[in-house]
Amino acid sequence: MAAVSDVRRLQARVEELERWVYGSGGPRGSRKVADGLVKVQVALGNIASKRERVKILYKKIEDLIKYLDPEYIDRIAIPDASKLQFILAEEQFILSQIALLEQVEALVPMLDSAHIKGTSLEQRIHFQNLRQFGPKDTSPFLSMPPACSAWPRSTSSSRYGRGEDWKRK
Repeated sequence: MAAVSDVRRLQARVEELERWVYGSGGPRGSRKVADGLVKVQVALGNIASKRERVKILYKKIEDLIKYLDPEYIDRIAIPDASKLQFILAEEQFILSQIALLEQVEALVPMLDSAHIKGTSLEQRIHFQNLRQFGPKDTSPFLSMPPACSAWPRSTSSSRYGRGEDWKRK
C-alpha cells in the first residue's frame, strides 16, 4: 500500500517537473518523462534479476536506506544496562565538569560586585585584551642583555637632530 502511494507521489512530482520543463502545452513528442523512467526501471529490473551480485547489492541498498532513516534510531530501544555503562564510562569526566561548575558558581559573587558592574563594556574588553596579549613573565624584559650595554652611541646626532655639543652650551 505504501509503495502505491509512493509511486503516485513520484508520478505527481514528475508531472509537475514536466510542466516546468515543457510549459503548459506538455511535451512536444508523444513520450513523457514518466514513460521513459518506467522503461529504464523495467530494464534495470531485468538486468538485476539475471545477476546474483546485483540482487545482493539491491538488498544492501534497501538496508542502507532503512538504517539511514532518522526514525530508525527512534525505534531502537537502548537497554538501561547499556545506558548505565555509558554513564559509568564517563564518570571521571562528569565529576571533573561538576568540580569546574562548582568553581564557577563560587566565583559568581565576584562577577556581581560593584566594581565590575561599574565598568563599561569597552573597558572590560580592553582589559581582557591586555590580560590576554600581555607578557606572562616580565622578568626577561626588566634587565638588559650585556650586548646591549656595549652598543656605541652616536655623538654626531641624536634622535632629535641635536648633537652631543648641546650639553656643553
